[in-house]
Amino acid sequence: MSKPSQTEAKATAAAWLARLREANEPIYEGAPEGDPVPVLAELVSAAIAADQTLLVAVPDDDLLPALSNAIDLALRPLCLVLPQPDFAAPIALRATLSLLKSRLMRGGESSCAVAWLTQRQRIETHAALWAAALSWCNSGGRGSTWPAQVDELFPVCILPIAQVEMLSGTQRDAMVILGSERILLPSLLRQGRHVLLLRDKAFAAATGNALSLGNEEVRLFAELELLTQQLGEMELEFATAQAEMADFTRLYFERVGGRMTECDQLQARIARILATKRPADVSAQHMEQEARTKAERSQRENARFVELDRESEIPFTPSVHLKRLFRHLAQKIHPDRAEDEADRVWRTELMSEANRAYRDGDEMVLREILAQWQEGLTITTSHPRRQPAHSLADHVVKMQLRLTEIETELNRLFASHLYELFVAAKLAKEWGRDLLQEMADKLDSQIAAANQHLKQLEAN
Repeated sequence: MSKPSQTEAKATAAAWLARLREANEPIYEGAPEGDPVPVLAELVSAAIAADQTLLVAVPDDDLLPALSNAIDLALRPLCLVLPQPDFAAPIALRATLSLLKSRLMRGGESSCAVAWLTQRQRIETHAALWAAALSWCNSGGRGSTWPAQVDELFPVCILPIAQVEMLSGTQRDAMVILGSERILLPSLLRQGRHVLLLRDKAFAAATGNALSLGNEEVRLFAELELLTQQLGEMELEFATAQAEMADFTRLYFERVGGRMTECDQLQARIARILATKRPADVSAQHMEQEARTKAERSQRENARFVELDRESEIPFTPSVHLKRLFRHLAQKIHPDRAEDEADRVWRTELMSEANRAYRDGDEMVLREILAQWQEGLTITTSHPRRQPAHSLADHVVKMQLRLTEIETELNRLFASHLYELFVAAKLAKEWGRDLLQEMADKLDSQIAAANQHLKQLEAN
């Protein structure tokens, strides 16, 4: 299936959005020739940029993985992509909520600052709904009904036509339906103020032909594929958050940590002199002990940084292309998809190498890893292995556990004092301030004052 160029896709999406704004009744138009995914992905970006809420209804689940991967990475957490099977929708919603929460904690995306500011305002407007959604997400999201109207937290919803009625009913600014005029039911039309129907024979008969999941093995395989896609998104998010923090940690200790250690040591020397001069003063003895403990702690923390691998000094500035490549690799080579222990060891090694290459911004290494995996896959396909002892259900459980593990690790990271400082520094930068430099300047003043105080004490 041929794909339109990015320029063609953008032009088509812009034209659709312009027509939708002016239309007072449904617009009928032929679907784009070839692959519709690039145009739909550009339409998502255009709608968010124009602060328009959008609903995209597709015939079934077939287009969802490709469309999800095609959406701008900076905007992907703003899009709720819900597959049709009952077991699959909660998985997708939970992963998207986790992704959205993580990106909000990381400060959104500077390349789409306005969209993320709007998203923060949307969440403030629906604060109770957001809290309920996070509570549902933290509970595991399985075996319970998600909060009503949860789709209102997202400017864009993408789902099969058969799933549209599960939405809250709040009308979207625009709605695009890929299918045939036979699906224009009144309940469907009410979901969007302005509707664009893309008619195409290839999709006319697709509606209602969603994958039959009566067979347990087929259902588990479908769940595994969905988890793989969601896990790729979360592995990328986790790797990015870790790399950002590694970068910030290096800068913090270079510009602030050393000064803080020096300042703490000076304060400990001052406290020791005062305690020596006033041996009967319990308060002075207590202050000396606290100052000494603080100085030792900051010295240990600074020493740990000095011992870190200096390769981490490479600035972390991943391109969109690099992020997409890493996500693609994570979806393909994830260890939790291993067929046996040997396969798991191999995949784990590849994944570790991929994480290092992503941190270093080394696209060539990532491509080499992909080539290694493809070569290994070819060998495996040519010489099929025996069926693994563990079942598809075991794979599903492992991937669910990995998603939970990533969520836990991200929450732990976000709760740290250093991460709070990272977010504060990022926000300060948007206002033209250098928070670390301000902290360094303040510490320089404190060091100068402490040295002066120390000289006076030593002179007396």
